[in-house]
Amino acid sequence: MVTQSKVSHSAVVRRERMLQVIDQLGFARVADLSETFGVSDVTVRADLDLLDQQQAIQRVHGGAVVRHRALEREPSFEQALEASAAEKHAIGTLAAGLVRSGQSILLDVGSTALAVAKAFVARSDLSDVVIITNGLSIALALEPGIPRFTVIVTGGTLRPLQHSLVEPLASSMLRGLHADLAFIGCNGVDAERGVTNVNLPEAHLKQLMLDSANRAVLIADGSKLGQVHLGLVGGLDRFDALLTGEVSGAPDARGAATAQAALAQAGLRVITSEREAAAFAG
Repeated sequence: MVTQSKVSHSAVVRRERMLQVIDQLGFARVADLSETFGVSDVTVRADLDLLDQQQAIQRVHGGAVVRHRALEREPSFEQALEASAAEKHAIGTLAAGLVRSGQSILLDVGSTALAVAKAFVARSDLSDVVIITNGLSIALALEPGIPRFTVIVTGGTLRPLQHSLVEPLASSMLRGLHADLAFIGCNGVDAERGVTNVNLPEAHLKQLMLDSANRAVLIADGSKLGQVHLGLVGGLDRFDALLTGEVSGAPDARGAATAQAALAQAGLRVITSEREAAAFAG
């Protein structure tokens, strides 16, 4: 019997919670999931069918069981800070070079987004910039830029692992906005499968950022290239450019070059230098 207390969840959050339950127990019955999440058996079956299609779980008679990769292990924000720090700093500098005074910006969560936020603050010439984020760490990093910046936090439910705000409430703000530029992070970007993320609620918020911006720029260090994860953010055609590290500085230069070439061949503009960023910014 599933013992979690009944709570009301949005569909995206509910499915992630179902993944957690199935991962912990190995098997969960439709009836137990229905009682736990306060939804009908029909809704549970629809959720499980979708998760099965995404290869997250395996449907069996009466419920669902764990697949080998049912619940991907997401690194914490603090763990991610230690990886590829120099490359993320370089990506942040490139991102800051794309912003102009007077613009409105959507800025995602994560350690790469933190590098972008710090680079924004370092640009003392920027003023009258409105930055909307669903990351608490990002908002705090932007605070020294006030009053040159107006920093708006989406609101929502706090995810401690990334210090991010997700449903409910976060989407209601994003749907009412139209920003000039969005900087969006990810856990994977692949030439065929597009841009993906380990966490489903955050993938959903990234989709809304895509819908709410004139231009969308993907920010991802070399370790994300060629990777595919559970939650689809969008196809490559939804992004105007990818900011990533130079191949010469990558631990696996040959692999990084191959991954970048595949993304470029698929139609994604890959930016690794300030010269390329300046050309993109126009």
